[in-house]
Amino acid sequence: MPMEVTLPELGEGIDAADVLTVRVSTGERVEKGQALLEIENEKATAEVPAPVSGTVVEVRISEGDRVAPGQVIVILDPEAGATDETPETTPSESDGDAETESSDAAARPASDVPEVEAETAPEPAVEPPPQPSVAEPASGAPSDGQQHLPVPASPKIRRLARELGLDLTDVTGSGPHGRIVEEDVQSAVRARLSASAAGSAAELPDLSRWGEVTREPMDAVRRATVQSMSRAWATVPHVTHFDRADITELEDQRRSLAQEIEGGRLTLTAVLVRLVAEALARFPKFTAAVDSSRNEIAYREGEDVAVAVDTPRGLLVPVIRDARDKSLSEISTELEELAEKARERRLQAAEMEGAVFTISNLGGIGGTGFTPVVPWPQVAILGVARASTEPVWNGEEFVPRLVLPLALSYDHRLIDGADAARFLRWLCRALERPLAALL
Repeated sequence: MPMEVTLPELGEGIDAADVLTVRVSTGERVEKGQALLEIENEKATAEVPAPVSGTVVEVRISEGDRVAPGQVIVILDPEAGATDETPETTPSESDGDAETESSDAAARPASDVPEVEAETAPEPAVEPPPQPSVAEPASGAPSDGQQHLPVPASPKIRRLARELGLDLTDVTGSGPHGRIVEEDVQSAVRARLSASAAGSAAELPDLSRWGEVTREPMDAVRRATVQSMSRAWATVPHVTHFDRADITELEDQRRSLAQEIEGGRLTLTAVLVRLVAEALARFPKFTAAVDSSRNEIAYREGEDVAVAVDTPRGLLVPVIRDARDKSLSEISTELEELAEKARERRLQAAEMEGAVFTISNLGGIGGTGFTPVVPWPQVAILGVARASTEPVWNGEEFVPRLVLPLALSYDHRLIDGADAARFLRWLCRALERPLAALL
């Protein structure tokens, strides 16, 4: 008796996927486990297998369709004796929360050229409301020449609102007698950020008024990039710190040691991954995440470093797990394998999750510098531009040196400017004297 084959659950938070390829047609005989179609969602590409062997009676979907879990995709007539088989609900390989992200561009790690690839104290539960006084202006109140009653909030709450750019006259207090407490401020800020993120999806004006317009739908990777970048930009107050490292000696060593690496590839990106992992161990604040909903800083264990990879379908960010515990040879080999899987659409969602820090290397393409976007919930990302030979004064004369531009974007809610300067300066010194950094 024919049975309906439905799309299985795709993973937490994933409610739809795009059909990339339909692998079967009406009348075709399929074996149990044979791929019926290939789908792509915001996190990965996966195949949907046949739950039983049998003959395809009807195909209910087409390439380019957007399908949801539970939707009928194929009608299948099982073979005799196989009707009792239960369809396997196989979770997609896209389980998890990919960090598609977060940066503006990336370099392929295999390039041969120098890829230049405070917490606040809780508000007292009860505090008498201030007496109305025209002498105390409301925080953020309009200067319209009229007299306004003061906003019922303590000096600490006023200071917090100023730091967050919030007008307290727009906030409704939930404390005694309408007094504004810290949670009211946080709720107002969250609402403003949500509205900002929603604004990024505003409808375009009629562009055809100024000429012909051709449209094409975003694929799953681009949709995920739009969502993650909008969330990161609306949530994280970005600051970027710049520095430069003299990598003349490092580049000589890298080229001479490349033949000792399996496959003959020791890239600058691999060196950066290893040294960044060392820096994260020395500056643990850069592995943390800001939990505004609980007024906490979540420090994470391990040095899982993500590397942005440019692919034909967009930016993917595979993760090198426990990079501090791996040799340069291991990191180079793993980077090459992950980059190849990303370009061939074989990268699984689990391989793009959980990083504490990201490296985006544009050196293989060009440019003198850029400001990468911090991929939330991480608090920092390193941007790497192309190294160039420059005249450097050594105290007696100008000599040619290979200089690498670096940019560290960070979440200013947690990372102070001095923290960023120390982190990046340590990394520059490590690039100039890598063996000393690993002692």
